[in-house]
Amino acid sequence: MADVTIHRGLKDIYLDRTKSSYIDGKNGKLYYRGFNINELANNSTFEEVSYLLIHGELPNKSELAEITSWMACAREIPSEIITLIDSIKHLHPMDMLRTIISALAAFDNNLADESMDANIERGLSITAKAPSIVAAHVRLRNGDKYIPPNPNLSHAANFLYMLNGREPDLLDAKLIDKDLILHAEHGLNASSFTARVVASTQSDMYSALTAGIAALKGPAHGGAAEGVMKQAQDIGDESNTVEYVKNLLSSGGRIMGFGHRVYKTADPRALILKVDAKSLSERKGNPRWFSILQSLAECMKPYEKKGICENVDFWTGAIYNLLEIPDDIFVSIFALARIPGWTAQVTEQLNNNILIRPLLDYVGELDKPYIAIEERK
Repeated sequence: MADVTIHRGLKDIYLDRTKSSYIDGKNGKLYYRGFNINELANNSTFEEVSYLLIHGELPNKSELAEITSWMACAREIPSEIITLIDSIKHLHPMDMLRTIISALAAFDNNLADESMDANIERGLSITAKAPSIVAAHVRLRNGDKYIPPNPNLSHAANFLYMLNGREPDLLDAKLIDKDLILHAEHGLNASSFTARVVASTQSDMYSALTAGIAALKGPAHGGAAEGVMKQAQDIGDESNTVEYVKNLLSSGGRIMGFGHRVYKTADPRALILKVDAKSLSERKGNPRWFSILQSLAECMKPYEKKGICENVDFWTGAIYNLLEIPDDIFVSIFALARIPGWTAQVTEQLNNNILIRPLLDYVGELDKPYIAIEERK
């Protein structure tokens, strides 16, 4: 067998070229299609960012109005899907979402059309429907009635409306909108890689996005926000933080919400959300979670020199909690935000496709003799 160099986890391996996003891990910067994430988070909307990621450029006024209207009209989910959600309402939200996104293929009348335009439309349609699916699941499992989408509300505001049954505060809706923007795309992470692998086999958009959701479900990828809030709840009060961190680290545990495979300094998304988490906690008159997380961040400062800094999940959980969003749909919100990014990655893969087929270095024995079953011990 040949002497090969193993890059476990494909670390530092460049698979292809991209124009969808760029992560400057050394300096803590993130760009979507060349636009700094700070500019987009503070000035754009999720609908506009979806257009940017999928089409490659910012829309003009009429194009933005068109995609905003189109996505609003595409939010409704078939009654059969609502029935299916009700039948599997006992599942974890990510298991439910994975199942339902796959099932949407049954309602695509143009499934045989694999053109670029058809795939872009599918991605946008799923982007529009995903919040309706997540909200429907939460309501049905709680014994509440499904609330149809409101086409007069923004993408983010409509999600909160369908979740809670009332039109949200404008500041709350804007905060969710910003959160969706910050989670929309992030290079060749595990779920985007998975989606691209599926696309490279010439499978369909539903399969690729379903695979992306399956990868995102893993706690090593998308589950950290839920884990951060579990830690905060375990700490209970900021006065307990130092002892909690000491005990957890000494026992070989991990503090959730710190460190990133790509960033060697602070995650720029975390810096944005930290400000919003503080503002939201003050506005809601509930500074408890922010105080606990702030004390946790202080305890972890010595590790910053090793590149272990707060990541985007660290403050996300606190924001969701303050907005009274159930803990177990934190990852689902991450997923519905990431669909435009996955769509951009999949269409980019298909535009210049090659089957993604890495190798494994075999280190086992060869030419082992076959022993008849009667002679085996």
